[in-house]
Formats: sequence, structure tokens, C-alpha cells
Amino acid sequence: MHEKSLASDIQFLKGVGPKIAAKLEKLKIRTVYDLLTHFPRAYEDRTLFARIGSLNQMPEGDLVTISGIVVHIEEREIRPRNLYILSIWIRDDSGEMKLTWFNQRYLATKFHYNQRLIVSGKIKWTGYYADEITLSPIKGFDIVASETNIEEFLHIMPIYPSTSTITQTFFRNRIRDLFATLTSYQETSFVEDGRRYWHELVPQKIRERLDLNRHWGSIREVHFPRSFETLKKARRTLAFEELFLIQCGLLHMKQKIREEQKGISHRPNGKLIRQIFESLPFELTKDQRKSIDEIFRDMESDLPMRRLLQGDVGSGKTILAMLALAKTVESGFQGAMMMPTEILARQHLETFEKFLTPIGIRVGFLSGHLTKKRKEKIYEEISNHEVDIVIGTHALIQEGVRFAKLGLVITDEQHRFGVSQRARLEKLSSIDLIPDMLSMTATPIPRTLTLTVYGDLDVSSIHELPPGRVPIETKVVRDSGRRRMYQKIRGEILKGRQAYVVCPRIEAEDPFEEGMQPLDAAGNRIEQRKLPSVEEVYEELSNGIFSGINCALLHGKMKSRDKDQIMEEFRDGKISLLISTTVIEVGVDVPNATIMVIEHAEQFGLAQLHQLRGRVGRGTEKSICYLLSDSKSDVASDRLKTMEDSTDGFFLAETDLRLRGPGQFFTGMQHGLPDLKMANVIEDMDLLKAAHESAIETLDDEKSLQWIFKMLNLTYGIDFESVSDN
Repeated sequence: MHEKSLASDIQFLKGVGPKIAAKLEKLKIRTVYDLLTHFPRAYEDRTLFARIGSLNQMPEGDLVTISGIVVHIEEREIRPRNLYILSIWIRDDSGEMKLTWFNQRYLATKFHYNQRLIVSGKIKWTGYYADEITLSPIKGFDIVASETNIEEFLHIMPIYPSTSTITQTFFRNRIRDLFATLTSYQETSFVEDGRRYWHELVPQKIRERLDLNRHWGSIREVHFPRSFETLKKARRTLAFEELFLIQCGLLHMKQKIREEQKGISHRPNGKLIRQIFESLPFELTKDQRKSIDEIFRDMESDLPMRRLLQGDVGSGKTILAMLALAKTVESGFQGAMMMPTEILARQHLETFEKFLTPIGIRVGFLSGHLTKKRKEKIYEEISNHEVDIVIGTHALIQEGVRFAKLGLVITDEQHRFGVSQRARLEKLSSIDLIPDMLSMTATPIPRTLTLTVYGDLDVSSIHELPPGRVPIETKVVRDSGRRRMYQKIRGEILKGRQAYVVCPRIEAEDPFEEGMQPLDAAGNRIEQRKLPSVEEVYEELSNGIFSGINCALLHGKMKSRDKDQIMEEFRDGKISLLISTTVIEVGVDVPNATIMVIEHAEQFGLAQLHQLRGRVGRGTEKSICYLLSDSKSDVASDRLKTMEDSTDGFFLAETDLRLRGPGQFFTGMQHGLPDLKMANVIEDMDLLKAAHESAIETLDDEKSLQWIFKMLNLTYGIDFESVSDN
């Protein structure tokens, strides 16, 4: 039999073709393997059918499946409400039932008289009499050919993520056909000593120890489960395999860098480091000490350092960065620190010059806003080793920058820079040795994600805040108290304080797309007011309750130079009230800013709210953060109450991850996290730990690694061996 590849374009699979392939592209299904791993999002229990006449004996809300013949079809339009209603009546030998769909006009062409349907949904009473029962919501339906044996549908039915143009039947049939020919695909099996064996992703000893199923059998079971018990074990197997696959790739990259790339062995700490410690007006915290010791130990090794330093807002990461840069200078090398914004880079420049210039360390600055003449001068100083440490923006990786002897690269707010940008920084040196790399982030990342996202990095964490910091008070304010709150803030500003107001949107926007407004159970459109834009809030506040006070508007669509100028004026006290979007999330220290208001706070995740809140509380005065929300959602209320009760960024990050998932947690961040199709980094914490340990155990198993690398390429389109070579 001709062997086929699971990496083949999906359009060449029987029953697909170019038109359907274009629709599948929207679901990120591009290859045969993508279809095979397009796992169900839910299941319908159709192991037993209920007779229509028996539903009045069952509790409301029970999920049931019924089968009947279509006896009547009715369409109605209610124009003033732009509402379309499709109703059908189906009958079995025990009774008749009406089923209704709202605003799903495309279904009208699917139903015909005398057609047999299988419908699943929850029992709902619609009146006072026993026969006034329907199914709502309707979970799904199948149109059954008259000659089909109804018993064939007595099983657990997979429900796939789909679009309105691709049916559930399409997925079930194509995947069933695929399994019928699976052995003809070259990746699924191999021949050894004349016998054919199925490829297994996890080595046998690990599979037996963790009581895992076989790989291909688990995939079949997830698509066509025999029972919910067998489904549970198959899902557990595939979740482990997914995490195991990622861990093997990340750990292999890390190991290969250590083995094949020659790093810089920095000297033990000497006079310069001692002078900095003596000049600090405070003692390092226990976590700071532990983290800097880990950084120093990595730097003294001849293996390239690849470390992530994470700590809450104001936990003292900058001082550790300065010590690490001083260490590379003391060993005869240069250091580079890249920041996401020019104003943040200038703030760090001021801090570094304060501590480093007096002990003879030369600190330079580079940004895209420098004049051509000044840029050429700093380029020359860098290449001639006339400057020891360069602090800058993305301009550090522009053409023309060449370090004489680069020993350490630090990127702040790690998520703002992609992997390729950090790789370019590493190659800016004129020497062959690979510089050490330290990434820093003020977004506390739960351990579950550091293992998954940053598995190729060592992680240092600062949990405790330096002593003497005044805790930030947080209050949730309802819309009814908005004016009173702003009056109080005006009084504080007149006393000399500064304040932020943060809005979720640059432009006003309906929460729902046109034609996508949700309906309630009765088919009524759910009305929701539009969220005001930051510009509307600015106009309202600056011309209203804050008239006569110097206000400024700031958002991401403004030019960089204008944004920096506004932030500088705010830092210098020339602006009293800054009305902004989340662009201030990565901002400068303004000790006199003691008040923050976050409008429509329910629109943000806990981690982001915590980041925004950290813009105040930078000085010695008591600060307060108001979370303004009029949401009626219990979930939103609970989340905001959590913000009131906790200032622990790591706890809030864990909570945010549990509530919103990793996709929302990392919104806007260049995290490189693969889409997890089966695993959940919160619910599968035990599997993640086991996968990490099993991956370490497998790194020396060359035979297993070959198959793992093939699957990594097949699953994520990444050649991990090539990546680690670059």
C-alpha cells in the first residue's frame, strides 16, 4: 500500500478539496494531522433515547436525546426587533414536541416534512401543562436517513469546534474514514524484524509507570469514546503527551545550547561589586540575595546564562540588573540593557549613572530619537569599548551597532521582545563567545507557565517587597459613586498630588459585533451599553469635574515622541491628571502619583489590574487604586473583590490563570506558548510536573528523541534541532 504522510495538505484528503480546505483554515486545520488532532470540545450522551411522552416525568434541566419525525415547520419574523424564529414539531409514537431556534435562518433549508431527526438538549417547561415541554438550549441535532438503524446513534457523540459552514457530521465522517486508513500513513507505524509496530510517543517504561494508554488508541478513543471512563483515561494520556512533547523540545534546546555554545566565564566578584553594595542605601531582601547569587553563579560558569528574573512591581529587579552589568564590566566586558520605551530607558540611565559613574563605570544611552551625529558617536564609542554599559531601546539591535566585547545582555519586560530580537542582541559582539542573557519581567508568572513557556530558561523569582513600602489601598466603586469619588480626587490634586485614570479602549466600541448580539432564553436581544473611549472620558473629565486642572490624554496610537513627552511632563509634575489606556502599564516611576482610577475594571484580567495598580505607590505617601465597575456579573464582582483583598502579584497571577486561562493571561505578550489542544496547565499541574521529569529522563534516549522531534515538527511546524543550532 502506498504510504501517505500526516503532514499532507488537508485539501487532498478524500471528501475535502480546496473549497472546504479554505473553510478549515479558519479552524487552523491545514494538514491531515491537524484534522486528526482537532479534538471534540464537548460530548453528548446518546447512550439512551428518551420518548417524548416520558419527558414530563423527568426533572427540568436534564439533558436528553429524542428521536422523531418532522410533522410541521413554521417561520416567523418580528421586524421591529429584527428577530427571526424557526419552529418545527417532531413526533414519535408517544407524543409531539415543538422545537425553536432564534436568528438561525440558515437552518430553514435543512428541515423537511417526514424527515427523521435526533435532537439533544435540556428539558424546559414552557407552560403549566404537561405537554408544554421543549428542549432549550438545543445542544445539537442530526438528520437521519429513513433506512438508517436508529440504534447506530446510541453512543457518546463528539461535538467539535466548528463554523456555521462545516457540519458536525463532516468532522465525524472524515475522522472515521481517516482511522480506517491510518496504518497507511508513514508516521503511525514502523516495521522491525518483519513485524509492524505502532509508534509510541512516550517510552514504554514511562507509560507503564504513569499508567498511560497507547498514543493512537487514545486519539481514537477521544474521537469515538466507548464510555466516559475510557474517555477520561485517553484524555489524560494525550494531555500528558502534549506537555511531554513541549518539555522535550524546550529541554533539548537548553541542553544543546549548554553543550555546543561557548559562553563567558566571568570572574568572581571584586572591588566594583563591593563598592556598589556599600553605596546602596538599603539591604537586599532575602529573595533579592538568592536571585543575585543565582545570576552571579550562572555568569561565573562558562555556559551561556539563560535566566528569567521575575518579580512583582517594585520588588527591586533594577538593582540586581545593575549588579549583574557591573560584574560583566569588572570582568573586562561590556553590558547592554534593552528597554521597551525611551522614557523607561532614560529613567534607568539616571539610576545607573547615580551609582556607577562615581566608581568609574561608563554608561551610554542609545535610542532612535538621537540625532544622526550623536548616534554615530555612540556607535563608535561602543565598538571601541569607550563605553562599558549601554542602555537603550530597540535601537540597540539596529544596523550599525557593534560591541567590542559584549558579555551580558538584559531585556526588561521580557514579554515585549520576541525570540528573534534577543537572538540579534546576542550576535552584536565582535568576539566569538556567546554573551550571557538575563530577561526580566514584572508580570509574576505562575510556576505552571514558567515550566511550559520558559522551559528553556532558568527562573529566579522575587516574592517579597523591600521593607518600608507603603501598601496600596484598593477600593471597588460602583457607578453611583463615580462622581463622589472624582470630587474627592480633585481635592487631593489641589493639595499637590497626581493621578491616573485608565480606560480599556482607545475608541468607543459595541461589545458585540454587528449581527452577533446575543439573545436571552425568550429570544429577546440583550442590550448592553457601549464602553466609552479614552478620548470621551478625557473630554468629560477635563471639561467637567477637573476643569481648571492640567489634564493630558495618552494612548497607544499617538506618536512615540508625543507619548514620551507627556510622560516626562507627568513625571516632572507639569501634568496633574493623566487619562490613558494601558500604555502606562510599562511606565516610569512617578512618586507623587498616589491615585489611580481604572474605568470598567471588569474588562481587565487580575494580572493586568495589578500591573496598572503598581504605577502608584512609588513614593512614601499612602496611595489608593479605585476599581470602577458597574458589572452585574457575580464572577466580575468576585474578581474585583480579590483585587481589594490582595496585593500579592503571584497569588493574583495564579488566580487570573485559573479564571481566564493562559491565552487571556498572555494577551499581547510574545510568549511563544503553543496552543494546547488537550492539556490544561491549571487542572493538569500533576501531569505537567510528571512531563517535566519524564522529559529530563528521556533526553539521553536517542531512539525516542528521533520520534519526538518528528512529532514536534508535525504538531507545531518547528524543527527543534534546527532551532537549537541557530
